Amino acid sequence: MSRRYIEEILRARVYDVARESPLEEAERLSDRLRNNILLKREDEQQVFSFKLRGAYNKIYSLDEEARKRGVVAASAGNHAQGVALAGRELGVPATIVMPTTTPAIKVDTVRRLGGKAVLFGDSYDEANEHALILAEETGLSFIHPFDDPKVIAGQGTIGMELLRQHADPIEAIFVPVGGGGLIAGIAAYVKHVRPDIRIIGVEPEDAPTLHAAMQAGRRVKLKQVGLFADGVAVRQIGKETFRVAKDLVDEVVLVNTDQICAAIKDIYDDTRSVAEPAGALAVAGIKHYLSAHEMQGRDLVAILSGANINFDRLRHVAERTEIGEQREALLAVQIPEKPGSFLRFCRLLGKRSITEFNYRYADQREAQVFCGVELREGADEKERLIAHLTKKGYPVVDMTDNETAKLHIRYMVGGHAPQAVNERVYRFMFPERPGALQDFLSGLSRGWNISLFHYRNHGAAYGRVLVGIQLESGERKAFESYMQGLGYAYTEETDNPAYRLFASGG
Repeated sequence: MSRRYIEEILRARVYDVARESPLEEAERLSDRLRNNILLKREDEQQVFSFKLRGAYNKIYSLDEEARKRGVVAASAGNHAQGVALAGRELGVPATIVMPTTTPAIKVDTVRRLGGKAVLFGDSYDEANEHALILAEETGLSFIHPFDDPKVIAGQGTIGMELLRQHADPIEAIFVPVGGGGLIAGIAAYVKHVRPDIRIIGVEPEDAPTLHAAMQAGRRVKLKQVGLFADGVAVRQIGKETFRVAKDLVDEVVLVNTDQICAAIKDIYDDTRSVAEPAGALAVAGIKHYLSAHEMQGRDLVAILSGANINFDRLRHVAERTEIGEQREALLAVQIPEKPGSFLRFCRLLGKRSITEFNYRYADQREAQVFCGVELREGADEKERLIAHLTKKGYPVVDMTDNETAKLHIRYMVGGHAPQAVNERVYRFMFPERPGALQDFLSGLSRGWNISLFHYRNHGAAYGRVLVGIQLESGERKAFESYMQGLGYAYTEETDNPAYRLFASGG
């Protein structure tokens, strides 16, 4: 298997459009982690992503008749740009089906590169299904984003370059994983030439496609995936990519949103470039890996796979970076409602900076404050601080890893409403497009009273909403059945301590 891919990779036609991306040391990060961290800069390709390699190699391999008919693909981002560019360079008409939620900048880029952008559906799955129908009805060649030997071989040229650029020993190569085309290609080449190098996949905790497949010993279709790292938001690893990866990938590391945001900042500090969330996965994976493995002076490579990030998302990244670096703790603290309590509490924090402090009067005896506190020594310092506050008579709930607290409650502190009886709270995601919020609200206007509502646009393809609904004892099942019918992903948060402490109804 590996030998066949070696030949495919060596013959891959990618350099008509791709450049041999540099392998650069991340000096600041290397000093901090006491290992030599090297970045393979695929963000410096002309479409700011590695995807043009596989797309061009696949389209180049088509016969003349297929090229005349044209190609079709489904993508909301990097693959779309790669196919459009390859089509332009080869004179092949390229149609890209993109979800209607795709940011305008990505649609405009596809059109600027000569591709025909067709907006269809709210999700990649819907766009992909439409692209397959177009391929069948019109005879266009479907260009898969990852599950194709020619695409895999194109991506594998990264591994070929990497070994040529760095002849010294390499401990491990960390590779972001979505559908698996990138890691399959790199692993196929590297394991054939240098089998001593560990190949480690990195995935978001909420989109563990390869991790789940490796554990099960077969491909697993996830019920849903997180959307923050949208470039790897794939529900199932590819059939061919898994066939290659299951024998050649040594390990898969999972990281959370905060760790990804911290990695984006690490990359910026060393390169002054802003990676997209999927592009920063490998750096986040290295940091997570080193936190669990004692080693120094080793060479570790991260594939910086892309830099196509919407500018509006940077505010969300910045908010989460300090937590991802374990330099900030978010705490819910109960303090006596009497003069001097705030001052005493602040003195207990010592010289630590307070990054956030939210309070509103709600009770004559006790107050709940939502507090962000600077950490200088990581998680151990947080645990010592919590123990210190508790010992001094201040009950504390750690909110640092509470997603609802970070996305919503921190902006709603003081929202207790005793009059909101029988309140149930749900967290929703829905496709972000013009009129989407109005449509969402219209769907709820069926006699149920909305008692709490928080929405914040994070510059992503999906909007996030926290909603409180007043439901009599017999209405809950009917409400949830109705929401399932609408098809929005939702989670009940009524028992979440962040809601209970700061925003609960009667």
